[in-house]
Amino acid sequence: MREQDDSGLPGQDANAERPSRTQQRRAALAILTLAGQLVEMPPARLARLDLDQDLRDEIEKYRRTRSHIARKRQLAFLAKKMRQYEDAAFESIRAELGENRDRQRRDTAAMHRLEALRDRLLDGDEATLSELIRTHPQIDRQHLRSLLRKARAEREKPGSPPRAYREIFRLLHNLDASGGAA
Repeated sequence: MREQDDSGLPGQDANAERPSRTQQRRAALAILTLAGQLVEMPPARLARLDLDQDLRDEIEKYRRTRSHIARKRQLAFLAKKMRQYEDAAFESIRAELGENRDRQRRDTAAMHRLEALRDRLLDGDEATLSELIRTHPQIDRQHLRSLLRKARAEREKPGSPPRAYREIFRLLHNLDASGGAA
C-alpha cells in the first residue's frame, strides 16, 4: 500500500526530502572518482592532505595490491569508507585537486605558447626575434642566432637529434621563468 502525505495525493511519500536514487548514484560515483584520484596521487602530496588515518591505511592497502580485480575491489571499499564521512570533510581535498588542474592548465598553456614562439623564430620571423630581444635585453643574441641556425640545419637532416631545437625551448623557458612572458 502506498503512503500518502497530508495533501492526500497518491504517489507522494512522506520522505520527499530524501535524495533520489539517481542523486545517490551520482554522489557515490563522485566519491569513487575522488578515491581514484587519491590513490593515484604521489605519497608526498597525499601526506599534505587532511585525511583520517583509516583512509590513509586503505589507500596504502590499495597500493600494495597487485591484482587488477582486487585493486578494483579495494578502491570500491575505500569509496565506501569515504561515504561514511560528511561531504564537507573532503572539500579541502577537492579544492586542492581543482587548484592542481588549474595549475596544470596554466603550465600547459605556457608551454604551448613557448613552443609557438620557438616555431615562429625557426620560421625566420624577424619581427618575433626583434620583439624577443627588445623584451629581454639580457639575452645572448649571438648564442640565440647560432641556436636558430643549428635548429634549422637539424630540421633539414631527418636523422639528426633535435638538440638545438630543445636548447631553444630551454632558453625560452628560462627567460619566461625569470623575467615574465617571453
